[in-house]
This record gives sequence, structure tokens and C-alpha cells, in this order.
Amino acid sequence: MDISNETPRHIAIIMDGNGRWANARGLPRADGHRAGAESVREAVETCRQLGVDYLTLYAFSSENWNRPKKEINALMDLLERFLREKLPEMLKQNVRFHAIGKLDALPPKCRKQIDRAITSTAENTGLNLILALSYGSREEITDAARELASKAAAGEIDPASIDNEVFSQHLYTKDIPDPDLLIRTSGELRISNFLLWQISYSEIVISPKFWPDFKNADLRAAVEEYARRHRRFGTV
Repeated sequence: MDISNETPRHIAIIMDGNGRWANARGLPRADGHRAGAESVREAVETCRQLGVDYLTLYAFSSENWNRPKKEINALMDLLERFLREKLPEMLKQNVRFHAIGKLDALPPKCRKQIDRAITSTAENTGLNLILALSYGSREEITDAARELASKAAAGEIDPASIDNEVFSQHLYTKDIPDPDLLIRTSGELRISNFLLWQISYSEIVISPKFWPDFKNADLRAAVEEYARRHRRFGTV
């Protein structure tokens, strides 16, 4: 199928199944996360090939802080190393890096690499790669409501002027278009507190594969499925 004219502008992915991928092979969960990092690299390259403008990856949720400390430390080490090692590649490939979530909760070494990647790629004009880190959509919406309430109390905004567009501009994703396509791996049928506001009209594709097994052909198949659908946006 020729998908050149039906490519989603923004793809969001819930990268699920790293731990179960490792458990099925008798490996430590950290090995599953390392294998998942290779799927991230492949997803970025595939989106570049397809002409996707934005790729948002659910990398670490606010609920993930409840995991065992050893696993969290391994994930933070992997994140820091991934950003440090992939920055030259992002620069070469004209990828612009962003991060959303409660970034202050991350270890200083991760924040340093995040800030470095954001600053270093700020002038790039190709694919926008967004990592959702320490992210929870309910927290994001609550933060937006709190900010708007503070502005209203200070007389900076008329409450009657708050509409969907104004609210959207107070989310972490302001100035980023809503996802056209949401993909979840591992076969789970839930949203897991991810971009609840932004995916109101997104098409959803569920892959049965664990994230480390989700490769170029799988992402292309999801985009082909998206291209076959008729988006109604609430109309008939």
C-alpha cells in the first residue's frame, strides 16, 4: 500500500512489555529495557523514513516510581546513557528532542542529559522526538487547571475565556499537535494515563508484540492500518 499521502503527522506509542519480554526468556527485567531501547532507535528511523513530524514515546510513567528501586535505577542509567550516546545521531539525522512530564523528579544526571539534548537539537528541523518521562496525564491536566486557576485569581485571565484551545496551551504538550495515531504494544487494551486529553480523536492500533519485538515492519503495518481508516472526529 502507498501510504505516502496517509502518513500520520504525529504518532504516540505506549511502549509496553519490556519486562515480560525479559521474563519469557529468563532474563533480568533490565535486559528487556535495554532491548526496548533498540526498538526506540528503530522507531525513530522508521518515522524519519515515513515523513512523520512528531513521535511521542511513553518512556517512564509517574506510576513507574512504585517499581523496585533496583529496576528504577537501571532505567535511569539506561535513559542517561541512551541520551548521551544517541545525541550525535540525533544531530546527524536532524532530530529535535523534547521531554514532557515531571522532569524535576528525575535524577540530576538524567536532567543534565535531557537539558543537553533539548538545547543541542533546538535548531533541528526534522522529526520531533518527545519522551514522556515521569509523566502522568491526570497530573498534567491537574497542573494545567491549577495554572489557569492561579491566573484567573490574579486577574490575568477571564475564566469565561477558557476554552479547549486555551486549556491545551497550558498542557505539557502545548505547541505540539495532538497524536493522529496511538500505538500500544503487548496486546494490553488500556491507555494507562497517557495523553488523555490529546488522544480524544486519535486512531488506536494495538499490537500483540512486546515492545522489544516491535520493529520497522510492525510500525509500518500500524501506519497502513491507520491509512485504511476514515477519521470522523465525532461526525457521521
